[in-house]
Amino acid sequence: MKYRKLGRTELSVSEICLGTMTWGSQNSEAQAHEQMDWAVDHGVNFFDTAELYPTTPVSAETYGRTEAFIGSWLKKSGKRGEIVLASKIAGSGRPHIRDGQDITPETMRQAVDASLRRLQTDHIDLYQIHWPSRGHYHFRGVWSFDASTQDRAAATAAILQILETASDLVRQGKIGAIGLSNETAWGTQKYVQTAEAKGLPRVVSIQNEYNLLYRAFDLDMAEVSHHEDVGLLAYSPLAAGLLTGKYLDGAKPVGSRGSINTDLGGRLQPLQEPAVAAYRQLAEAHGLDLAQMALAFCLSRPFMASVIIGATTMEQLKTDVGAADLVLSKEVLAGIAKIHRQFPMPI
Repeated sequence: MKYRKLGRTELSVSEICLGTMTWGSQNSEAQAHEQMDWAVDHGVNFFDTAELYPTTPVSAETYGRTEAFIGSWLKKSGKRGEIVLASKIAGSGRPHIRDGQDITPETMRQAVDASLRRLQTDHIDLYQIHWPSRGHYHFRGVWSFDASTQDRAAATAAILQILETASDLVRQGKIGAIGLSNETAWGTQKYVQTAEAKGLPRVVSIQNEYNLLYRAFDLDMAEVSHHEDVGLLAYSPLAAGLLTGKYLDGAKPVGSRGSINTDLGGRLQPLQEPAVAAYRQLAEAHGLDLAQMALAFCLSRPFMASVIIGATTMEQLKTDVGAADLVLSKEVLAGIAKIHRQFPMPI
């Protein structure tokens, strides 16, 4: 396992991050503990969660359960000092989370304190803004995104408030660093500029979707990441399971995420099928596992800080972590480039 620094901090994280969003719905507490035990034993020191989790499906009844499972493991294992722990505050629009309010200094403090209680720890190493209140193009929003409806003054003021609150939380020792999620190039740059101008905590990472079927980060975001040292934490690197090939030809395996969140957040639709089939054919031609090829490609990207994997079985977990040992040949990378040109954004 290789390790990489987050931003300009001394936080060193494994290039594979253990994602947790199925724990509490698809996975039991015992299964979550088994995953954490195995992952740590195999070099993973980075866990990512959120107050919103689990997401399969999202519900008021399960809200916060994933953090609670992690908290019970941290208490039982005594390994808090070995783990870089990341969590997130939900943005606006979820009625069961603080009545769907926007993030404010008050709600941010409430959310941090609640997460700390569930996680049974006194600090969160990386605290992330799950999504911006002003709107964004993530969660399949790229097809309807319209920045012209945004209020620049309001957006700028919200960013300043978040950074000022983060600064207080860092001073109190409740969080170590601040990160973003589902952000845009403008938003990320505004956070960086505001922090530098005001002497506030600088964002160290951004957690956006990135996979063979969705590579928006390759453009403006990659440039921001390079120049401002804001590394990508890639979520859905297997496109919610599409890049395992298990949903090809209309299949929906029993117990899979596709059988619960039926369209996989808008990803499971006909346009993705020929692209996935092409990537599977490429993997098979080179004797590779499709999922490991997809993850290894993400790990090869120069802006990558860590790739967030999620597994519902130990077999899946072992396959995913094994991708850390895979280096793709020039021939495989050329094949990926060719398929990407043919199917640039099929989801």
